[in-house]
Amino acid sequence: MKAIQVQKHGGPEVLTLADLPVPKPKSNEVVVKISAAGINFVDVYFREGRYPAPLPFVVGQEAAGIVSEVGSEVKSWKPGDRVAYTGILGSYAEYAAVPADRLVRIPETITFEQAAAAMLQGMTAHYLVNSTYSLKKGETALIHAAAGGVGLLLVQMAKNIGARVIGTVGSPDKAKLAREAGADEVINYTEQDFETETKRLTDGKGVQVVYDGVGQSTFEKDLNVLRPRGYLVLFGASSGPVPPVDPIKLLQKGSLFLTRPTIAHYIATREELEQRATDVLNMVSNGKLKLRIGHVYKLHEAQQAHRDLEGRKTTGKLLLIP
Repeated sequence: MKAIQVQKHGGPEVLTLADLPVPKPKSNEVVVKISAAGINFVDVYFREGRYPAPLPFVVGQEAAGIVSEVGSEVKSWKPGDRVAYTGILGSYAEYAAVPADRLVRIPETITFEQAAAAMLQGMTAHYLVNSTYSLKKGETALIHAAAGGVGLLLVQMAKNIGARVIGTVGSPDKAKLAREAGADEVINYTEQDFETETKRLTDGKGVQVVYDGVGQSTFEKDLNVLRPRGYLVLFGASSGPVPPVDPIKLLQKGSLFLTRPTIAHYIATREELEQRATDVLNMVSNGKLKLRIGHVYKLHEAQQAHRDLEGRKTTGKLLLIP
C-alpha cells in the first residue's frame, strides 16, 4: 500500500511517499480501507518531533473508510461497515489497523469526506464548549482563528448554545467566513489589536472564556481580555508554545483559570467517544453543523498540504485522499 512515512523529524520535506505492507489486524483490531484522511495541526507536531513517536512512522490521526478485515476477538464490526476514527497514528495511508473500540459508525446520510472532516475538529469543538468550559446562553466567548478548521465549528456550536461570539481572523476573506458561521463580531488582527477591540466590544468587562488554538502570539493578551474568574482554554499552539506562567499572574489578572486540554482525555472511554461522535455526526446530518472542506489533496501532495497549513493559507478542513 501507499503511505506517507516520517523517517526523520523536520519540515514538510520529511513526509515521504512509501510502499508498505497492508497491515494485519491484531486480535482486538480492525483494518480500515481509508477513503479520506483528515489533516490536522497535531500531524505537524508529530512530524517535527514535538510529540514523540518511534521512527519511522506513518503520520496522520484521523480517517474514514470501510472495514476490510477484523481481528479474531472483534465482534462489533464486520467487513463492509462504514467507520471513522481519530487519535490513532497512521492515517496518511491506503489502509490502517485501528483498535476496534476506537471506531465509530458513520450514518448513511454522511459521506466519508464529511466524517473525516468532522471527527477530530468536530469533537474538539464539542468538548471545548460543552466540557472544558461549559459555555452558556448569554455569555461571551473570544474564539481565535475563527475561520480555521476548529474555529468555524466552535463558532457554530457556540451560537447554537446562544452565546455571543467574538472571533479573530487574519484577513478580510477569513472575516467573511467567520461571520457566515455566525460570529457576532470579527476582529482582523492584522489591522486591529484584538485586546483593545475585545475590551471595547465588551464595554471593558472582558469575556467569560477565550478558546485559543494559536498560543504564543495571543497568550499574553488573552489574559488581559478575561473577566475575573474567566477561563483561558489553550487547546493548541499553531504560532508556537507559550512561555512559562507564574500562577501569581493568574491571581493578579482576576483569579483566572488556565487549562491545556487535549481530545484524548475527553474521549478516553468508549461511552464518551460514542456520545461525542454521535452528537457531532448528527449535527452534521441535520444541518446544525456545516463543514467547510477547504482543500482536498492527493496522498502524494502531503508535503504541500503541510506547507499550506503552516503558512496559514487555508480555511476550514483539509483532507487527504489515498
